[in-house]
Amino acid sequence: MTDPRLFRLRSVFIERDRLAMLSHLEVAHTLERVVRRAGLPFAVSQGFSPHMKIAFGAALPVGIGSTCELFDLQMTRYIAPTKALAALQAASVPDLMVQECFYIEPSAKAASVAFPFSTYEVRFDAPVVAIDVPESITVVRKRKEKVLEVGQFLARPFEFDGDRATFTLEAKPTGSLRPDVLLEHCGIDAGVVSVTRIAQAENMQE
Repeated sequence: MTDPRLFRLRSVFIERDRLAMLSHLEVAHTLERVVRRAGLPFAVSQGFSPHMKIAFGAALPVGIGSTCELFDLQMTRYIAPTKALAALQAASVPDLMVQECFYIEPSAKAASVAFPFSTYEVRFDAPVVAIDVPESITVVRKRKEKVLEVGQFLARPFEFDGDRATFTLEAKPTGSLRPDVLLEHCGIDAGVVSVTRIAQAENMQE
């Protein structure tokens, strides 16, 4: 439970180029070091293994970039968002750069569940007008096969604009469909094309 006496600072950052190859855990560790170098007054958990009170948004698959990743940092005192942003940017690297900072209410949803809709952009090396999207996909999770109905997760179908395509996936409480898995079953190698998460939203109206 979030301590209402603490200040919750939400930061938006980009993840691109070579740093898109970092795992979610590696990104988390890197940004924790960024916060420390920035000198922000972060809160620390209690117990035998104290750690920084920082929470990250939904994980990106390795190799997929983003212009809208999130982390929430609990701080012990108020720092103006502009000052916090300047400090984080000075401690960041260009391909993992914080873009925006603002405070959220103590009761606000965690970044990992606040925005279940993610929009992705795929860039091809030539114009594309159609993609063959399967009705279902079989994945293996915890050594068990599971059949995912694509229509349950594909909130907005592929839209094409020259050499670009966009689509939106919805993460559900019962599970989600990874963008790279969807692209693979559409016959697209996510390691060859450029794939970027360009938006996260609470609902489809945003």
